[in-house]
Amino acid sequence: QVQLVESGGGLVQVGGSLTLSCAASLRSFSRYAMGWFRQAPGKERKFVAAIRWDGGTTKYGDSVKGRFTISRDTTKITTYLQMNSLKPEDTAIYYCAADIDPLVNVPQLRGSYDYWGQGTQVTVSS
Repeated sequence: QVQLVESGGGLVQVGGSLTLSCAASLRSFSRYAMGWFRQAPGKERKFVAAIRWDGGTTKYGDSVKGRFTISRDTTKITTYLQMNSLKPEDTAIYYCAADIDPLVNVPQLRGSYDYWGQGTQVTVSS
């Protein structure tokens, strides 16, 4: 059973920064992708960023390119989402997800992911 636990959400002003963390129990897996998605009130859950199990490949949604950075620590336990230059439209619940043995290196489709965290709220105030 894979467990994902997000942390680091909160309230930040426009232009500020925030780092989200996702602790995952993935030691028994050799191939996986970690992704971040977000869901604003009344809207669909959308792709934000993803990273391959070895950190060799990353992918970003168009709305966050150049502002957000996904990374993972060397122990392969925690995945991070560094968010800079935050905008009010970044306000959402952010979810961490894991795709075990992915068909592509960094999947962007919500349906590709097998496990999800409980989400963490990010609110950007103007």
